[in-house]
Amino acid sequence: MMIRTQGLVLVEHEFEVPLDHANPGATITVFAREVADPAGLDRPYLVYLQGGPGFEAPRPTRHPTSPSWLDTALSRYRVLMLDQRGTGRSTPVEPGATADHLTHFRADSIVRDAEVVREALGVDRWSILGQSFGGFCAMTYLSLAPHSLAAAYITGGVPPLGRGPDEIYAATYDRMREANRRYYDRYPADRDRVRNLPTGLTLADGDPLTVRRLRTAGGHLGMDGGAEHLHYLLELPPRSPAFRHDLLQSLPFARNPLYAVIHEACYADGTATRWSADRVMPQDFRDDETLFTGEHLFPWMLDEYAALNPFTEAANQLADHEWPALYDPEVLRRNEVPVAASVYVDDPFVTSGFSMETVAQVRGMRAWLTNEYLHNGLRVDGDRVLGHLMDLADGR
Repeated sequence: MMIRTQGLVLVEHEFEVPLDHANPGATITVFAREVADPAGLDRPYLVYLQGGPGFEAPRPTRHPTSPSWLDTALSRYRVLMLDQRGTGRSTPVEPGATADHLTHFRADSIVRDAEVVREALGVDRWSILGQSFGGFCAMTYLSLAPHSLAAAYITGGVPPLGRGPDEIYAATYDRMREANRRYYDRYPADRDRVRNLPTGLTLADGDPLTVRRLRTAGGHLGMDGGAEHLHYLLELPPRSPAFRHDLLQSLPFARNPLYAVIHEACYADGTATRWSADRVMPQDFRDDETLFTGEHLFPWMLDEYAALNPFTEAANQLADHEWPALYDPEVLRRNEVPVAASVYVDDPFVTSGFSMETVAQVRGMRAWLTNEYLHNGLRVDGDRVLGHLMDLADGR
């Protein structure tokens, strides 16, 4: 279906893909929306790989332009916004899905879906843009099917190579410790607001309002503007409907449970995770209930979040699952695809030191190492970020 709206041309696609690419049988649907400038209907494709996991691609508009990088992308490309399997208009993951079913929702399956889509559209090679988890998918794409890529742009999502989940999560706690210090230096009164949270309250959906749940709102500290967002939440009276609603929205598992169920698996490059973030939590985070956590998932969430209750058995089984490798270091060392990445020095979710180690292992990869942004640089200044990466990939 083709739609012309707000100065954009949108084409909607649905593709049938195997649930398990290694053993084709059962199929699921993957949705993709093609976005083009009216003057650029024949431009090459740029496939957008959304962050997450478990979130669909953004819904495009032109007035105002959203996402913020779209105008820059459309000056050179048609953009294909992929609703990764299990998200958006693609076949959803049902509550109570089995662990076996959920093993097919990582980056490797997403890349193989993209290859089915590319072949169905008759495209020889296309470019990819990966934000956060989408960058992890981009590195898997460079490992599995580099022959299909003309260029790869990665923002806030250069994954570690050769490091296990425990090392990765330990580093993210170090980053969150610093993010907490900066936050409380700016808003010192908020420490008592966290410490004095009343007991016996519930959120807008009836889930218990606990200190450990409040601490997970620290994910805001990884985003530009997030410290203010968190402070404006904490300044609300905790018994007010506004506070109970806004905290509920901080981690919208009711809408996107897949994020919680397979998030740790993003770091399982040939290993099991065994609830790594919970196991490696430093003692100060265990002792100090005012320290916010970041992109850390914990087994207690399966009980405390009603939306995750149906996934409890599967999530615990996935924690012990021995996952296959996501990346091929030998292929990456021989890489011939132009690759450019923005690496954010203070990003608490994707550790910049590990990212730069990866950059050194991928032949020809160019990195823009900057402290101008946090994890959401592409969202807050998309035209500049994507434009700079295009220049890097072009050798400028």
